[in-house]
Formats: sequence, C-alpha cells, structure tokens
Amino acid sequence: MKKYILFALALIVCITIDAQPKGRIKAEENKKSENTLSERAKAQYTGQIPAPDDVVWKRDIYRMLNLTQEKNAALYYPVEPLGDRVNLFTLVLRLIAEGKVPAYEYRSDGNELFTEENKYKVNEMLDKFYIYYEDNGGTYTIADSDIPSGDVLSYFIKESTYYDQRTATTATKVTAICPVLHRSGDYGEEVTKYPMFWLNYDDVSPYFGMTPVMTSSYNNVSNMSLDDYFATHQYDGEIYKTANLQNKLLSDYCKNDTALTAERERIEGELKGFENELWGIEEPDTTQVEEKKGLFGHKPKSSEPKVSASTSKPKKSESSQQKVSRKREKLPRSGGSSSSSGSLSVRKQKR
Repeated sequence: MKKYILFALALIVCITIDAQPKGRIKAEENKKSENTLSERAKAQYTGQIPAPDDVVWKRDIYRMLNLTQEKNAALYYPVEPLGDRVNLFTLVLRLIAEGKVPAYEYRSDGNELFTEENKYKVNEMLDKFYIYYEDNGGTYTIADSDIPSGDVLSYFIKESTYYDQRTATTATKVTAICPVLHRSGDYGEEVTKYPMFWLNYDDVSPYFGMTPVMTSSYNNVSNMSLDDYFATHQYDGEIYKTANLQNKLLSDYCKNDTALTAERERIEGELKGFENELWGIEEPDTTQVEEKKGLFGHKPKSSEPKVSASTSKPKKSESSQQKVSRKREKLPRSGGSSSSSGSLSVRKQKR
C-alpha cells in the first residue's frame, strides 16, 4: 500500500514539474498578446503609409518642435491626464512601461538606430532620468504625478521626403520621434536639455491613431487623432540637421543666427523646389497683382467703366482712322513736281 502511495506522490510531482514551465510560457504569451496590437489592428489604426526601400530620391531632415508655440501645443496639453485625454509624453511613457513599444537609446551622434543592441531596458531608462515606478515583474506602473510630462518642452523628429517611382508621387513621412527633457539644477542654473530616447514611428503609429487631440482653441472638439496630426504635418518645427556625410548640425557650419536662418530657408526651398521641378510647376510671380475673383472663381461684373492704367493715348475708332488715311492720300508727296493751287514754287533765274 505504501508503494502505491509513494508512486502516486512521485507521479503528481512529475506532472507538476512538467506542467509548470508550460503554464508559465502560456501566461507569458497571453500577457504579451494583451500588451501588443495585432497586425490587423495596426493596419486599421495607422494613417501612415510605409515608405518603400527602393526609392530613387530621398532627403532626411531633423526638426525641433518647441511645445511653447501655439501650433505644437496639442502635444503638450493637458500636462496631467484629463479624463481620457493625455499629452504625448504621458502616452508614450505608458506604452514603454507596459512593454507595448520599445525605446531606443539616444546615441552620442544624435542618430537613431533601431536595433536589438540599441534597445533600452525599461528600468534602466527610468532610473537614468529619475522617474519613480513600481516593478510588476516585467511591466512597470508609473503614477501620474511621477510622469515628468511638464518638463518635456520639445521633441526631435525625423522626416523623410521621398519620390516613389512606382506611383510617381512624392511624400513626407515622420519616421522617428524623441522627447527632450528640460531640467534646471537645484540652484536655478541654466536649463539643460536631455534627449531621452528614440521611438520608431511605425511602432507608435497605431496607438497614436486611437488617441484624439484638440488642435484648436476656437473649436474644442477633439476631431483629429494624434497620428493624423503627424501625418498631415500640423506641427511647426525648425530644421536643426540634415542627413549628410559628415553628420554635421546646421549650427556646426553656420557662424551666426542670420546664417542659420538663411540655411534653414534654403533647405526648405530645396524641398519645395524638388516637387515643383518634378512636375514643371512654375513659381507664381508675386510682382503682379492678382485680380480678385468672385464666387466659384468667376470674375465679378462691375457696372463701372474700366479705367486703363496705361499712360498712352486712347486708340481712335476705325472710322476716324480711315478718315485720316484718306486725307493723307490727297496730300502731295514730298519732292514731287505737282503742286496744289495754294502752293508756291521758287525758281532760280539764270543770269
């Protein structure tokens, strides 16, 4: 009898040991599926079209978005969550803490590198920027009061403007985004900017598509998603770098603010000029005053007579021109022998 009991106990222990790893694996898989969206959901909620890899022309530029400007305020407010409304940094930090999207280290050269080796460990990133959290065994919980969303006053974004030869179209797509933390010392020193991490925009785009934002102080309806905000380029940002062989910032070769502004305008002009040259679009002549048009593009009819701005004399009518030409035909030709009754001829007499 004891043998049967011992055999049964040994069998139960073996079954328990064998089932425990499977149970853990299944629990981890279920947890992972809860934290990530399916491919169908990603395609449903994103408004971005993936950029093809085999384009014939592409220009990468980096912009700095200042959140104190009115056009970028939709990314900053509300500073603390207000119902279902959250600002951009609160959203992305929660996604990273819950393991839904990865964060990549901001390298010393300022470039983004979306590789496994450059991926941040969440707890290390939170410790680096002194953000308090609770470890829940792989996921992290951060209280709203501990999220430094009020100190994230700017963002770096990377744009790619490209020409797709298969569809014969040009497009500009946001490919990466980086929050920048603004912090001052304990004694009120000058504010220091700390770029925190890079996010691959394709990873966060589906979640941005489910997040409404209010983009107008006049119309308080949140009628646009955060993904549409970036896809339609509602933001305003200054160029601080372009992808170049020497990886130089604009400030590295522009000597003063005037040269920096001129260089930014030159780059913006190149981006607009590429599409105009591609389709043969001529720039409008700003020296000429455009006539005002009425409804549906038609010129409004005016009862007043038209006044010519020309300084030349007004043209004569066709009948008056014919009368003048007839009078000219009656006049004698210069140097001719004939003379009219009223004409005088003077001859030299021979001596």
